[in-house]
Amino acid sequence: RIVHYADSRHIAVYHKGRWYKVFMFYKDHLLEPCELQLQLDEIIRDSTPPAYGEEHLAALTAGERTLWAEARETYFRSGVNRFALEAIEKAAFVLVLDEEEFEVGTNMSGKLDNYAHAILHGKAYNRWFDKSFTFVVSKNAVFGFNVEHSWADAPISGHMVEYVLSDDIMHFGYDELGNTCGTPRFTALKPIKLKWNISENCNAMIEKSLAQATKLYNDVDLHVYVQDVYGKGLMKKFKLSPDAYIQMALQLAHYRDSGHFNLTYEASMTRLFRDGRTETVRSCSIESSAWVLAMEDRTVSREERARLLRAACDYHQHQYRDAMSGKGIDRHLFCLYVLSKFLNLDSPFLHQVLQEPWKLSTSQTPTIYDDKRLSRFIAEKPQLAEKVGLSRLKCISSAGGGFGPVAADGYGVSYIIASEDLIFFHISSNKSSPETDSTRFGQHIKQAMQDMRELLEEQTSSADSSKGEKKSLIDSSSADASS
Repeated sequence: RIVHYADSRHIAVYHKGRWYKVFMFYKDHLLEPCELQLQLDEIIRDSTPPAYGEEHLAALTAGERTLWAEARETYFRSGVNRFALEAIEKAAFVLVLDEEEFEVGTNMSGKLDNYAHAILHGKAYNRWFDKSFTFVVSKNAVFGFNVEHSWADAPISGHMVEYVLSDDIMHFGYDELGNTCGTPRFTALKPIKLKWNISENCNAMIEKSLAQATKLYNDVDLHVYVQDVYGKGLMKKFKLSPDAYIQMALQLAHYRDSGHFNLTYEASMTRLFRDGRTETVRSCSIESSAWVLAMEDRTVSREERARLLRAACDYHQHQYRDAMSGKGIDRHLFCLYVLSKFLNLDSPFLHQVLQEPWKLSTSQTPTIYDDKRLSRFIAEKPQLAEKVGLSRLKCISSAGGGFGPVAADGYGVSYIIASEDLIFFHISSNKSSPETDSTRFGQHIKQAMQDMRELLEEQTSSADSSKGEKKSLIDSSSADASS
């Protein structure tokens, strides 16, 4: 069940295998960062070991749901376990103070892949996956965000994270030693270390769930490909939609990777409607397939390839507009499927179309950063902006986020157009599948983006030359007429 609580006045914090209840209010006053730091410092200084079974407790939220339901019903219905569990589940969110150090950036080192793995699944016992979201902060103060998807889609959580990070640096700030700014107004309540009474049988269920989750995440092949040769700036010069352009690159890359076309999912928002969530854009179309085949056929001229690419991008844009405005296909099919089940009607057609696997599942992470606020911050606090690296940026960029593959032998690709010349691709697949390889797919994306650029630059330069010749002829005709 999705459970909604009207309000919460605390958060749950996990550090070194121990769980804490940290208060956000004192006498109806929301704590300032400097007052919150006092509680977090208490947690970091705490040298007491975790209780028996406490360190791996969150693995119950990562394994099979039936096992978690049984453990919950048997061991968490009363006593200290119920109180501690409620403290986590009724918290506004979970904060994990990780002992690991992460590294993020635009370089292509494996450290960025390690960071992505850590945020997506961690060690399976250091993320509480049942919460709507979990903030993860590494030992070297690198931030990550793990989101449970059922309550909202990526733009909601992405917008919130943008607000949190920008306020943290631009509004609240830190001093030269890295401490929060300001002076505590009062001595806030100390954090409560949650108590647990985990029996051996309960611990056995925890460890069984951990084994299930560990097997699952060890099979995740996750690679972050950074496209920094060019980005949406050049795509717009080609007069093409950046999203359609990238989707065509994914079609070409996937065809070269697998050797055939597959059903492709791209998430589209339906927030024009009340309670709207998503609709599917089927990126693998007749138009996109025709262009991909032309790219692999040496007998097709470059002019024809460019024409087919533009036609495929135009059709993709048309699909996207239809999906946004309630004229999509898949949610209507799903609604018919739900009705058929309710009415106990068997539909071979619905069974067939809804059982087809999405071998390529894609999504774009949106960015809505406030460039004016950034410029004002750099102007007002140049030294701090230089210290945190903001003054060297034309905009604040995010590496975006990712998800796992939908099909066992398919890919999950999430991408973020971070700036005019920077795109992050989060590519996931299963190591157990002999058909997929996330790093290999990243190289296919790189090659596809390069081939598309060369194709369109050549076409654009040819078009410009033709215009120049026509202008010269017109000028010459005018001169003849004058003389």
